[in-house]
Amino acid sequence: MTMAKTEGKNTWQKYQDELDRAMAGRMELRAALNEAVSGDQMRLHLQPIVDLSTADVVGVEALVRWEHPRRGLLGPNEFIELSEESGAVIAIGGWVLREALRLFTGWQRTRQGNRLGYVSVNVSARQLRTPGFADQVRAVLSETGARPEWLLLEIIESPVLHNADLVWRELGELRSIGVRIAIDDFGTGYASLSCLSQMPVDVLKIDKSFIDDILHHPQQMVLVETIVSVAHTLDLTVVAEGIELVEHRDALVAMGCHYGQGYLFSEPMTPEDFLSAPRGTS
Repeated sequence: MTMAKTEGKNTWQKYQDELDRAMAGRMELRAALNEAVSGDQMRLHLQPIVDLSTADVVGVEALVRWEHPRRGLLGPNEFIELSEESGAVIAIGGWVLREALRLFTGWQRTRQGNRLGYVSVNVSARQLRTPGFADQVRAVLSETGARPEWLLLEIIESPVLHNADLVWRELGELRSIGVRIAIDDFGTGYASLSCLSQMPVDVLKIDKSFIDDILHHPQQMVLVETIVSVAHTLDLTVVAEGIELVEHRDALVAMGCHYGQGYLFSEPMTPEDFLSAPRGTS
């Protein structure tokens, strides 16, 4: 029953021993998540955001990993949904924001790090619904000594539209002090191009699923071109996600998309590896 509910309404699951074991493992992970932040088990990984024409790194996205005591390093696909269900995502998201800004502020004092323009941090729907979210972000900025313009907050589309008055007010407060806002995975949720002029955003991140098909599906190419064109008209920056092929990069550059990230440039890495990685034009 629990597995069927997880899949959404009007579905069913046949009982199998594997489901029982999977659910037991899920419940175990969920319980362990409550101690993950206090137990110093969260790890920050970073992926560069690059200028597509030069491959120069302009920013960095902060991504969370969980160093589980028995299972080792877990990616977000293995625990973020559970953290949303349990509410642990609020503590995890707060840790990522604080750690990313602390790290980035320290880098601004170094030769390797001070060329980076900003750090991008994902914000969950549950965090956005937390009363006083804008005040919490301001407090972390003050605590870490980070300048607001160094921070880009990535949010998914649905909370922006479903809780428009509350969320837009909170995001508007942050934008007024210089924090920028990005819509993550644009095109996969509820937002439409017609909504963009009213939304409190500065950056559109085009989902990887759109980029994957632009070389072989003309309709997909036209769709991405349209997103880029409308974004430019509204003075929004566009970042393409999940770029894996040189041909993807070249097509995006040709249509006027200036920035991107993906395995073509770098997989997510530890802060230590990020600073030592080679930089420059390719």
